[in-house]
Amino acid sequence: MKKNYSYIGISFIILIFGIWAVPKIVDTLSKSNLETIGAVPTFSFTDQNGKTITNKDYEGKVYVVEFFFTTCPSICPIMTENMIKIQNEFLGNPKVGMASFSIDPEHDTPEVLKEYAKNKGITKLQWHLLTGEKEEIFKLANQGFNLYVGQVAEAEGGFEHSGFFALIDQKGNIRSRKDESGNPMIYYDGLDDKQIQMLKEDIKNLL
Repeated sequence: MKKNYSYIGISFIILIFGIWAVPKIVDTLSKSNLETIGAVPTFSFTDQNGKTITNKDYEGKVYVVEFFFTTCPSICPIMTENMIKIQNEFLGNPKVGMASFSIDPEHDTPEVLKEYAKNKGITKLQWHLLTGEKEEIFKLANQGFNLYVGQVAEAEGGFEHSGFFALIDQKGNIRSRKDESGNPMIYYDGLDDKQIQMLKEDIKNLL
């Protein structure tokens, strides 16, 4: 019986292409499941090492953003603990960064932030604790991220702020997964262990 080698050859090519293409297609589909919320505005602040850090320092990286202050007596310690969990998960990966913006820059100088980093075990080179003009930091939070921060005399520590984390992709876009109702979560609750796990998964999804 004469074999149809052309048919066999074409089938082999399709099989090989399928083996190569399926993971690519699955990868593309899984990444597309993360919603694009909007672009992060440009910023320029000073980190704990006295270095000027801008958006350009995060280009090509997936990174997590939070707003905090070092003397916060309420939610910040929990947020920092959870950021450290993220740090440790991606400690050896230079493509994952973190940005913690202080909403009390008058107190949180680079020197104070450096001591805070030392005391909390912040060692990831791509994790910048940032300080600068309070007006600019408040503008970045309230208008750029739509994450509330405010100076309130009667609040614990003198400030109020959101406990959410923002996930940013390599192109500088805020990303998030959908909730159970199919709506974008937009941000991840920095106080919730389940959402921290979701955040870790979604960072890996974007890499």
